[in-house]
Amino acid sequence: MAVLVTGGAGYIGSHMVWSLIDSGHEVIVLDRLSTGFRSAVSPQATFYYGDVGDRDVLRQIFAAHKIEAVFHFAGLVVVPDSVENPLEYYNNNTVKACILIEEMVRAKIGKFIFSSTAAVYGAPQSDQPMRETDALKPESPYGQSKLMTELILADTARAHPDFRYVALRYFNVAGAERKGRTGQSTRGATHLIKVACETALGQRASLHIYGTDYPTPDGTGVRDYIHVDDLVDAHAMALHYLRAGEQSLVANCGYGCGASVLDVVAAVERVAGVTLPVTLSGRRAGDCASVIADPTVARKKLGWTAVHPGLDSIIATALAWERRRPVAEVALLDGIVPLLATA
Repeated sequence: MAVLVTGGAGYIGSHMVWSLIDSGHEVIVLDRLSTGFRSAVSPQATFYYGDVGDRDVLRQIFAAHKIEAVFHFAGLVVVPDSVENPLEYYNNNTVKACILIEEMVRAKIGKFIFSSTAAVYGAPQSDQPMRETDALKPESPYGQSKLMTELILADTARAHPDFRYVALRYFNVAGAERKGRTGQSTRGATHLIKVACETALGQRASLHIYGTDYPTPDGTGVRDYIHVDDLVDAHAMALHYLRAGEQSLVANCGYGCGASVLDVVAAVERVAGVTLPVTLSGRRAGDCASVIADPTVARKKLGWTAVHPGLDSIIATALAWERRRPVAEVALLDGIVPLLATA
């Protein structure tokens, strides 16, 4: 039996592909390479260049391979961009996901692992870690588009008992594979740790920090950062969970503790041995003071335990990847970028 990984040439998807290959799976990758890189995909995987919303491509793959499960990573992920281009996000993240789910039901493929996001919660209503039972009030088209897909999955599972899913709500994913085979190569990436590492290596002119007056210990925004390898482990455990015949599940993926923007800056400076050029700016609309996961469900239901927690561990792998990735992928970038986009 094979597994299909949509978006398998992207940041998280490529890590998943390598992990599945290492575990002895037959892996099929579908990616249109809009943000991903063909070079990031394990040569042992079967690669299809195409769009996840193309029914003909999906039917070709499902006919050619005995697919047991689908890991769905394909989609758009930048919160501010979703505000400017909402229809593009609803089309890519919701409509195309619906097509994929429909074609899976048609092909009698019943295991689905979905890349969701903490953005479905919206702004925290308290300073407590977010739980899966908290109110869902997304504040961007990105969050809305992911929540809509979660609702589609729930309705589909109710209507088709043989279809089950695990939706993993990511918090802030960072770092690179410890084996060094893949990392985050996204052009113009907005994740704070990647941006800070690029700045430390001179690939960006400066690092902008937006907001120093939040009600946090040092006045800067706090986020729950999770190493990409730990996130991939959660996906692998989700597949095992579904194989065991368990019911559909929604689970947070984070460590349950936060780090501020200044904490990240200090950690990058410590690990890289440099001083970052930093510019302090005012708050941006839509940014929250603190976003932290309660990972209890993932721990209890999936048996997931973090192996690589801690900023230094995450940053060390991110820096190592930035130092080794192909020169053609690296360009000097403007330092004014969004820093707290949700995973």
